[in-house]
Formats: sequence, C-alpha cells, structure tokens
Amino acid sequence: MKFTTYLRDGAPRLAVVDGEDLVDLNDANAQVPADLRAALKAGLDLPSAGRQAVDSGKRQPLASAKLAPLVPEPGKIVCLGLNYYDHAKEGGREKPDYPWFFFRAPSSLVAHGEAGWLPKVSSRFDYEAELAVVIGRTVPRRTKEADALQYVFGYGCFNDMSVRDYQKRTPQWTIGKNFDRTGGFGPALVTADELAPGAKGLRIQSRLNGQVMQDANTDDMIFSVAETIALLAEVLTLEPGDVIVMGTPAGVGQARNPPVWMKAGDTIEIEIDRVGLLSNPIANEAA
Repeated sequence: MKFTTYLRDGAPRLAVVDGEDLVDLNDANAQVPADLRAALKAGLDLPSAGRQAVDSGKRQPLASAKLAPLVPEPGKIVCLGLNYYDHAKEGGREKPDYPWFFFRAPSSLVAHGEAGWLPKVSSRFDYEAELAVVIGRTVPRRTKEADALQYVFGYGCFNDMSVRDYQKRTPQWTIGKNFDRTGGFGPALVTADELAPGAKGLRIQSRLNGQVMQDANTDDMIFSVAETIALLAEVLTLEPGDVIVMGTPAGVGQARNPPVWMKAGDTIEIEIDRVGLLSNPIANEAA
C-alpha cells in the first residue's frame, strides 16, 4: 500500500494512494489523525484504514494535489554517509567500520515537485539519491538486527542535496546538509510488506536533466536497514515517524571531473524501483 502527505489550505494531510487518485484518511475516518507521525504514534493499523478509505472515501486526482514531505515534522532524521562501497571509494575512503551518522532538521525538507533551493552563499550544490526508512513503532533500546525490520513502516525516495563547501567546513557534515529546502522527500511511502525485507534488491538512480548520474542497487549498501536500526538502538530510542536516510551510491557531482553542480533551471530526479520517482526543479534561494 502507498501513502502520501498533501496540502489542504496549507496544512499537511495524510492520504492513501490508489492508482492515479488519493483518498484523505481523516475525511474517510475521523479517528485517523491527519498527520502521518501522529497516526503512527497512535498505533493505528494504517493499511486497514487505507483499504477502508479506498472503498468508501472521496477521491481526488493525485496529479493535481500539492504534496508535502512524506513526514512533514519527523522527530528525528538520521542520515548515513559513505554507505555504498563505490561511493566510499570515489571519495577516497575505504569501507567504514561504523556508519558516518549525521542529522537533518525538518526545516530542510522539501516535497516532491517543489523547488530545491540553490543557496545564495554557494554554487557547489550536489545531488544524492537515497532510500528513506520511516519507523512505524518505537524501537526498544538494544534491539537486535534480527528483530529490527518489524519496526519499519515503509520506504520512500530521498534526495540528500548537499552544499559541499559548507559540508567540508566541519568534520561533522551537518552544516552542509541542513540548508532550507534541500532534503527532497516523496512522493509516496510504500509499506514494508510490499518490498523485500530491508528493501533489498532495488535499483536506485539519480537523473539530472534526464541524464543518468547514479545507477546502483540497494544490495550495494554497506550497512543494511536492519543493521543500521540495531546500531542506532544501541544509542537512542527510535520513535514512530522518525526517518533514517540510508546513504547514496557513486556518481555524485563533486566526485566527477570536472565536478557537476546543480544550478537554477535544472531538474533532479531520484527513482527507486517499486518505491517511486521523486522530482525537484532547482531554483535560486528566495530572498
């Protein structure tokens, strides 16, 4: 089953996607919160609610809906750096012994179809095709890898757009990963039961103005979804609506010769088999 978050009167609303339509879950059942994170925290059976909404709810065309980031206000956005073998190699590094974790803020997110912002202070604006994991239930501390996937609600596409010169100003990377409207997230969230465990075996691509820049498979990840959740559970409590962004394969702009930077007027697409196609035009940062 697929879910999305769209805007009505400027406020995010949770909907189920059925073919070319979406159905607002709160309209179909007032007991389902209008926000995905709130619905997950309430422990609701969203697939069941989605099926009921499809049968009885009022439809609207998905193509005409203005989307929001899939989880508009995640409690945490935990990202992995250097999580594909070829990307670590193109950056001049060997396989890391432990994930290079960093955090994104919700204010950095941008919806499918909305413009990613080229910052005024930099022209070194890069793309990164990534798989996003949405946590559906609280992950107890010290959860084992073998048990980790039961806490995943679903998967989406993410573009970890990066301001490379700012990223390199500090060894923690966070400052170059949190400019406003640089975290593309959408358009749909596919429930975990629709995919192989841990979303393995999926082709992942980025395309800049139609040209393929990255082309890999989620099997190439160094740290799997299950191992990543288990490693995080050693440290912190993952909660419903938290997001884990699983790293990018080789082919990023900064590793090319000469480097390829996104500019205003470009369009960047991230596509993951059976998950979806995330597209964002690039525009100069608003005044």
